[in-house]
Amino acid sequence: MRLKLTSGLTALALGLLTTTGFAADKVELIFSDTVSEGDIRTATLRKEFGECLGDEFNFKSYHGATLFKQGTELTAMQRGNLDMGNLAIFDFYNQVPHTKVLGVPFLYRNYDHLRQVWTSGILDDLLAEIEDKAKVKLLANPYIGARHLGYKGDKKIMTPADLDGIKLRMPPGEGWQLVGRAMGATTVPIPFTEVYTALQTGAIDGQDNAFPAVRSMKFDEVLTHIGKTAHQIANNSFAISISKWNSMNADQQAKVQECADNFREVMDKITLDLEVSLEQDMIKNGLTVYTPDLDAFLANVIKVYAAEGQDVDWPEGLMDKITAIGK
Repeated sequence: MRLKLTSGLTALALGLLTTTGFAADKVELIFSDTVSEGDIRTATLRKEFGECLGDEFNFKSYHGATLFKQGTELTAMQRGNLDMGNLAIFDFYNQVPHTKVLGVPFLYRNYDHLRQVWTSGILDDLLAEIEDKAKVKLLANPYIGARHLGYKGDKKIMTPADLDGIKLRMPPGEGWQLVGRAMGATTVPIPFTEVYTALQTGAIDGQDNAFPAVRSMKFDEVLTHIGKTAHQIANNSFAISISKWNSMNADQQAKVQECADNFREVMDKITLDLEVSLEQDMIKNGLTVYTPDLDAFLANVIKVYAAEGQDVDWPEGLMDKITAIGK
């Protein structure tokens, strides 16, 4: 009886060790983002990427900038404090100056042009440079909508001259501020989570976000106008640190990439649908939505970028290649 009991306990112990070992082998992925818990992007990420990963991974996402403040995610990833993040191309400006070309307003004509550029292969060298210098891998670039000028006021802003003196919120960071200046505004760097209050109090007159973000953050409760500039066909860099990527085996890497692609495809479709439906809903609710003089804004962007010598860091010929695609 004692022998049987001892054997049983040994088997139980071995079983526990096996279970513990299995749990320890799970790949933990910690993700940080500035978008809120209630944003459609959060639910889509957890379902289309997190659930897609399966039992071999333990994916945890933190939102509303509760884990890391907007603009600090890249440093956290490089220091090993964060595995994954939702980065803007502007986050790479200092470490990879060649990326400045991808932040130029009106670079992409529309969503289709964006996708044509990113599937053409002409960005492969630049993406490799980001991995080498910034130590992160871009898994996908989900489309989050065309950024427009949304503001409080009693008139339509048709040209950059109309933005003179307008306090336009732009995300913190040198690249973002340049975009706002090139559009003709006085820029105010404010984190995404603080924009609603800033609009309410008059600390800023406007902001530039896509229709889905405007609705998820309830900016349309405060705004009176949205000028459809589409000055940026916004797409974020869904990224993972190189150290975390290299810690995984080939099968695990393939699974992460598969699920990142799945997330991008679903997010693209959701965003495209929301842009149409939300625009109509905001018009119905009383917002003035219109199209400004886009040629005037483009001309001002070219003038400002040229005057500041912003093209000095662009990879030779890349802008021409991007522009030529799809024409």
